[in-house]
Amino acid sequence: MYFLLANLAFLDIWYSSITAPKMLVDFFVERKVISFGGCIAQLYFLHFVGASEMFLLTVMAFDRYAAICRPLHYATIMNQRLCCILVAFIVRLPFCGPNELDSYFCDITQVVRIACANTFPEELVMIFSSGLISVVCFIALLMSYAFLLVMLKKHSGSGESISRAMSTCYSHITIVVLMFGPSIYIYARPFDSFSPDKVVSVFHTVIFPLLNPIIYTLRNKEVKMAMRKLVNRYSLCKEK
Repeated sequence: MYFLLANLAFLDIWYSSITAPKMLVDFFVERKVISFGGCIAQLYFLHFVGASEMFLLTVMAFDRYAAICRPLHYATIMNQRLCCILVAFIVRLPFCGPNELDSYFCDITQVVRIACANTFPEELVMIFSSGLISVVCFIALLMSYAFLLVMLKKHSGSGESISRAMSTCYSHITIVVLMFGPSIYIYARPFDSFSPDKVVSVFHTVIFPLLNPIIYTLRNKEVKMAMRKLVNRYSLCKEK
């Protein structure tokens, strides 16, 4: 589990570093410009890292299933080699008008809008790839965690280990909802402009990666104990 969490944290660092630095630079300049190559690179890495994180969350659901439903076989199933294998996982359009994006970063939904050609096939491909994959993975993950929680509820009298497993599942479910909710909103619909788009985009690319470590930290008993000891030690040093 901690191996997968470390990879999730690694992806979060990259995910929040794709759009945030350019956005911060644009705050201090009047003319906000990005090159075509920079725009395509931003778009590519955003989808590559985002898709990697989605598949990693799916792998984490499998990890929880193995730990809860096959505890005696867990070390054999989720060995280091399998974990490494699981983790290792624009269309060219003519632009002839004013190439202005109504957003703080380049994404396929924005780039397609400024193309001076019929973009319906591209939109359809994106909806059926990014959008449909997001919806299917989201539903499958929720169903798998619902199955795990039902099994854990049946053994609710088995002590602390059950409550810790349930706590971990709740953390995963929270992350899954925060990750897939905005993704489905952005990519599983026609690429028309709506007022909440910018807010959802900022949450999806900047705020969400920052929330992951906070959510897992608050759910982790060892981390909470370590933080409590650190606060107590700091209080004692301050009193002295």
